[in-house]
Amino acid sequence: MSITLSFQDWVSLFLHFVSLSLLAVGGAITTAPDIHRYLVDEQHWLTHYQFTSSVAIAQGAPGPNVMFVALMGWNVGMNAAASMSPEPTVLYAVMLALLGVLVTMVGIIVPSATLTFFSTQWAHKNRDLKGIRAFKAGLAPLVMSLLVATGWLLTGNHDNYSEDWPMWVLAAVTTVIVWRTQTHLLLLLSIGAVLGILKII
Repeated sequence: MSITLSFQDWVSLFLHFVSLSLLAVGGAITTAPDIHRYLVDEQHWLTHYQFTSSVAIAQGAPGPNVMFVALMGWNVGMNAAASMSPEPTVLYAVMLALLGVLVTMVGIIVPSATLTFFSTQWAHKNRDLKGIRAFKAGLAPLVMSLLVATGWLLTGNHDNYSEDWPMWVLAAVTTVIVWRTQTHLLLLLSIGAVLGILKII
């Protein structure tokens, strides 16, 4: 995929991630539906496959789950390099990809980290206030809703129920196992990977 990004586009990308950072209740993964809307549906800077692959790779790799944002920035930069004529050098393409990583990661991390630093100090001092306790209790359903929306988005290409029913059965069974047992998640991920390699799902 090749795209053309102006300086204003890079600024818009940064500002969009700044705004998402302040809404990232429950972690960066809860902003995935809006990131998809912006990068894939509205701007067409990423393909749906690049989006879902970025999330899958980051979730499977060790480290914080916010790394999916870095992969999306990397892909945006690489897509921008692909449109250049004459064909850019590998070094220039990597520099554009790193610019994408820098723009998205600074945008998603710095505002929320700053807000969290100051707000948690205040909330800790006032933790006995009824309003603070109610606010914390009210965040739980919000976070759960955002996580469900993210999960639904990531299964967006799997709506052909006659062919994809094994995947839906596996998702339902896995959900029940996680909910009702103490089975380690790595075991469940390994089983899913084996089933995928064997093309059972």
